[in-house]
Amino acid sequence: MNQSIDYAAITPLLLVAVGALGVLIADLFAGPKGKAALPWATAGVLVLGLGAELGLWLSGANDEPRLTFCLNTHHTGALSCSYSVDSFTLTIQTVLIAGTLLTVLMAPRRFKVPFGEYHFLLLCSLTGALLMAGARDFITMTVALETLSLPAYALVGFGRRRGDATTGAEAALKFFLMSVASTAVMLFGISLVYGVTGTVYFADIQAALTLTGYHASILTAGMVLTLAGFAFKISAVPFHFWTPEVYSGAPVPVAAYLSVVSKTAGFAGLIVTLELAFRTEMHDLSVLIAILAAVTMTVGNVVALRQRSAVRLLAWSTVAQAGYVLVPLAVTMWNGADVSRVPVLSAGGLGPAVTASVAYLVFYAAMNLGAFGVVSAVAGTLPGGGELAGYRGLGARQPRAAWPLGFFLLCLAGLPPGLMGLFAKVAVFRAATSGGLTWLAVVMAVNVVIGLFYYLRWAAALFAPAGEGLAPAPTRPVPLGPRLAIGLALAVSIVFSFYPAPAFR
Repeated sequence: MNQSIDYAAITPLLLVAVGALGVLIADLFAGPKGKAALPWATAGVLVLGLGAELGLWLSGANDEPRLTFCLNTHHTGALSCSYSVDSFTLTIQTVLIAGTLLTVLMAPRRFKVPFGEYHFLLLCSLTGALLMAGARDFITMTVALETLSLPAYALVGFGRRRGDATTGAEAALKFFLMSVASTAVMLFGISLVYGVTGTVYFADIQAALTLTGYHASILTAGMVLTLAGFAFKISAVPFHFWTPEVYSGAPVPVAAYLSVVSKTAGFAGLIVTLELAFRTEMHDLSVLIAILAAVTMTVGNVVALRQRSAVRLLAWSTVAQAGYVLVPLAVTMWNGADVSRVPVLSAGGLGPAVTASVAYLVFYAAMNLGAFGVVSAVAGTLPGGGELAGYRGLGARQPRAAWPLGFFLLCLAGLPPGLMGLFAKVAVFRAATSGGLTWLAVVMAVNVVIGLFYYLRWAAALFAPAGEGLAPAPTRPVPLGPRLAIGLALAVSIVFSFYPAPAFR
């Protein structure tokens, strides 16, 4: 029963977890100047984490998976492992760490939160997100999900903006209650899957499901309830109701973190669960996922049309974007090959359609964090208190903020010069059409047109003449951190708009 541990494989996790403790302890003994340096110390920890990810890339983990926390089980006659570092894990973890780094840079010194606790909670939540990307059994996945979620409740509670209909405490309470309910549903589903298969390891579950004689109705109920837990984390309809309320009540950097890092981790858990545990049952699940994708993108886009607040519009936009990412996961056929009927017991054996979803997540992280970064940087300097009307004429008042925001909105819409968004949508279209889901591709095409309206309406307002009747808010220079966050997101978006190949690999 002794498990060997590959410490090199879990180095990014260890660095972030130890960094969280270091930040908390430093906050106890640091003076005012030391506390002001905590964001940069946190950024240093994240840069070290990116360096550890690069080291794993160079060590060849993307070609030959590195498995750890393994045991011999009777299901496959081989090692069953709880954690795997492969190309999928490395890609997702790199996005998670980079997204958290931009979130840290977004919060300037005027950000009214206790910096020690804030950065400690961010790094703790990131630890759970990183673990979700590499988890290969349901127990590890559940622990990772809770480690990701529990600090996030407290982060949302830091929101204390006056004049908001939803305060930080109210948003945190809603987030907590709905998350607890979804976790309970998910655990019940996992217990049913365990009852049918007798194991929690994804590889063993797939091996058990290739046999006959199990209770199909109990298994179906277990799979649906398990997927419902992930649907809450990715804001899929009808588990999306918390999203606009929580995003508008939380500080903008925290909303950015939830929209990218938390959502990407949720998709990572959903992808490995579908592709490694439930792969042989995808014929039964594909219709459910396709309907979920169609309803999610439609509801997100239609409701976004009516939004007048920048943060709430981005919140409903993230709901719609989640629908796009779900589309390739519904594919069971690819160029004539039935990928769901080919058992893949290796930790890195993900289906070909997953490439489109992962690439979309990479592109989405850069352009969405960039948009949130600009919204966070100009918060308090616009008339109207964050309403879209306050952004009218921003190009004349703050061109260094307006031009990047316009570019990020074009990326989200999928229009030139933001070709990154176009490449992402084309990849998803190709997955749907190649997989025989033509009707879903048509639904997506209609939704892309709907999304064009509200993205372009906001982008056009940036360079329109300033509106009347709104008192101008006092202008102030944008601090270095937010400028770095916006600049990094802009650089990555420009590179991927002209050279998207690395994301698709």
